[in-house]
Amino acid sequence: MPQLVHLNGPPGIGKSTIAEMYASRHPGTLRLDIDYLHRLVGGWQDRETQTHRLLRPVALAMATSHLRGGHDVLLPQCLATIHEIKEFEEAARRANAKFREVVLLDSRKSAIERFERRTKENDDEWIQHSARVIELEGGSLFLAGIYDKLLAVLEERPSAVVLTNMWGDPEGTYERLVASLNYRMA
Repeated sequence: MPQLVHLNGPPGIGKSTIAEMYASRHPGTLRLDIDYLHRLVGGWQDRETQTHRLLRPVALAMATSHLRGGHDVLLPQCLATIHEIKEFEEAARRANAKFREVVLLDSRKSAIERFERRTKENDDEWIQHSARVIELEGGSLFLAGIYDKLLAVLEERPSAVVLTNMWGDPEGTYERLVASLNYRMA
């Protein structure tokens, strides 16, 4: 049975890195990294375009189509509300697929530092754009708020698996992800 694995966590925690590792080692898996889709929308750098809102239905359609084809989907996306998560959970159900939740976490302080480090060390257009938007929203206070929202979501989602993602250990995190998915399959 195909599965939609939602890899959640605060911005900059390593979701995309782990998802890329997973997809490259599991042929046929769709790495549905919505952050890569933003650049496909005209005016994506304009906050008024609201590309997150525009792309959520696109991502849901892509996930549903891939799952109905019998293939797994890995969604590395920070979703900090129950409603957002349930949209993807429902898409998996409609496609007769399993829905799995894995949350990558570090301490609040480390998560914020990791986001800031990523911004300084990576000149990717999307990463720099996200950093500017987050700064406009309040910077580290905004990131702390996202972190707290994720913790609140976890209280409502007891089946979510929490993995500590230590800085500099993507291979270890990947191995823990695979082990948790294999364990939950049994």
